[in-house]
Amino acid sequence: MMFLKTATLGCKVNQYETQFVREALGRVGYRDAAPGELADLIVVNTCTVTAESDLKSRKLIRRLAKLNPHAEIVVMGCYATRAQGVGNRGKEIGNRESKTLSPLPYSLSPQVVEVITDKRDIPAFLERRGVIDLPDGIASFGLRHRAYVKVQDGCRVGCSYCIIPKVRPYLLSRPVGEVLDEIRRLVDSGYREIVLAGIHLGHYGLDLLQVAARLLPSDRDFDTHIEQKHLLAGNLRLSQLVERIVQLDGGFRLRVSSMEAVEVPDELIDLMRAFPKKLCSHLHLSMQSGSDEVLRNMRRRWLSEPFRDRCEQIKAAIDRVALTTDVIVGFPGETENQFVETCDMVEQIGFSNVHVFPFSPREGTEAAAMPNQIPASEKERRARHLMQLAKHLRTNYAAGQIGQTVQVLIETRQNATLVGTSDRYLHTRLSASDLIHCGTLVDVVVTASEGEELMAIF
Repeated sequence: MMFLKTATLGCKVNQYETQFVREALGRVGYRDAAPGELADLIVVNTCTVTAESDLKSRKLIRRLAKLNPHAEIVVMGCYATRAQGVGNRGKEIGNRESKTLSPLPYSLSPQVVEVITDKRDIPAFLERRGVIDLPDGIASFGLRHRAYVKVQDGCRVGCSYCIIPKVRPYLLSRPVGEVLDEIRRLVDSGYREIVLAGIHLGHYGLDLLQVAARLLPSDRDFDTHIEQKHLLAGNLRLSQLVERIVQLDGGFRLRVSSMEAVEVPDELIDLMRAFPKKLCSHLHLSMQSGSDEVLRNMRRRWLSEPFRDRCEQIKAAIDRVALTTDVIVGFPGETENQFVETCDMVEQIGFSNVHVFPFSPREGTEAAAMPNQIPASEKERRARHLMQLAKHLRTNYAAGQIGQTVQVLIETRQNATLVGTSDRYLHTRLSASDLIHCGTLVDVVVTASEGEELMAIF
């Protein structure tokens, strides 16, 4: 028996991919090393979205090598891709010559035997480890009650601050049937919330559509052959995938992760209204800035007006919808007035939560070389100000749920209290009951809010 350890940094897609590798290796005899037990093989899935992510990735590899001195280490993920030559610093992880890894100038650890620089090479890596019968998805997601399901990979948008299009440039969408089968397995295993994940989720199906188009005579046949195109592509867009998922049997709910506001189709909004118990009334819409000038410098495809308009349309269509977002503060050249524009827009839209990120220059991106870089102290000041505003908005949003019935996924028991997450993504507490168990979905009535947290009764 061979003992395995996995470690993951970064996004939901990374977490999914680690689980896929873990389950695949389990087919050929690898078992999870218990706490304190030494591993024979370690798989580290890295992140490179910020400079701090790079640092964390390097520290994690060194720490695991020190704690498991005889283990082989395989490094994958976005930092692995970037560090092996995408950026300007050259190759810096691996050390050993093999069919998949050239000799490199230096290494984080001599225990690193392989660096997977392209996620499309994961099946080949698994085959080299003896996995001949590759799984078509995952069947579990650890000791949680929600599971992430990767349905899309890759981004080609090219925002000036983002390295991801360089390390994940290939658009890949999973076939609908494969996704449905995976969700059925997860629900049968007891997972009660499924979160759809992707690098650019709104681009789900674009690559499938291109494949389907090549299989039909010409563009003029699009309308007459639309059903055939859907069949060939396994459905074309995210809303069509979601429609198939919410029609599956089983007591589970579905949450859609981060999207661009203007890529949220009317069909998805209609599904949220038609299936309020199955499809969470929550959307994470990436804003980044409320200033058109900053958005142009970021090379964002959409300016503030269409973003605001789409958010207002969604709020008008879905009762008490939770809209959350990401904002970068201190982008190169951002003036105080432009920062105020961002704060004003956040307040006008009334987000239920805001993830605030001080700008972090990424080597290899356009923004890293821009003039008028903002001092760290000023970025931190702006971040603190916006986080205070976000906390105020979240508190107001939570208070607006009082008296309403919400659906909660019960996740933990703390003495006489059950704790979970509402469909609108709010932390919720209720008194324990013998009728309610962890890992179940329950409808509760909100009786009070304490800051950003809901109090409820069954």
